[in-house]
Amino acid sequence: MPRPIRTATVPRLAPRAEARATYARILDAAQQAFAEQGASVSLAEIARRAGVGAGTVYRCFPTKAGLLEAVLEQRIERLNALAADHLKHRDPGVAFFDFCVEVVASAPTEETPCDLLTLGDGWPRARVHGAGMRFHQGLTLLLAAAQHHGAVRADISVADVLGIFTACTAAQRLPGQTAPIGRTAALILDSLRADRNSTATLDAISGGRDRAAVDRADDACHTCGSALSRSGIGRRARYCSPACRQKAHRERTRLAGPASTVA
Repeated sequence: MPRPIRTATVPRLAPRAEARATYARILDAAQQAFAEQGASVSLAEIARRAGVGAGTVYRCFPTKAGLLEAVLEQRIERLNALAADHLKHRDPGVAFFDFCVEVVASAPTEETPCDLLTLGDGWPRARVHGAGMRFHQGLTLLLAAAQHHGAVRADISVADVLGIFTACTAAQRLPGQTAPIGRTAALILDSLRADRNSTATLDAISGGRDRAAVDRADDACHTCGSALSRSGIGRRARYCSPACRQKAHRERTRLAGPASTVA
């Protein structure tokens, strides 16, 4: 009697990897579509942008509310990772204001999908609520460190900062705003500082100068804060070494680049 022919076992890794890639494409397409067209965009349009069939989108996200939830969760988790990275910065004041700029610069230009959080239907759901709690914790730690460092006013609470984020996001929708954030939003963020130097601070926040420089004395390195040796001739030095000068140049170049778009 002939032995049965054994068929090769198909590895599960490739289909899973393909499914993850498809899921990511749908999320990326949804972020862009919601930012451009608001909540009225159809799942069919999102499928077209993602390069998949409408049935694939429905299998991953049976409802538009579920897709909006995933988009919101992804954006918040990106900010959470950014907060964790900024907590390692040697200057808590620079870290706090850098994070604030990133939050405002990455905010969606349309009110959707954030508007969904104000609706009924059980919002915010568990996934978004959990990501939001982690964001709140990260912001609390950044704020406390900056206040302890003397960079942020002592009377500012996390609720105040969240309200300022809302105001800055609205200001970013005004005509003529620049990257990473416009002057109006920079003015609002500047109100958080414990000791403000309006011209220097506004230039720094809006990308015109190295932000570490606004909190440095004239006789200290604008990058690391080390004491500078004074010379009786020539222009006063701003950096203690070529390495610090190069670091400041890289920071200015990064700030001058296009703002990230996270829906």
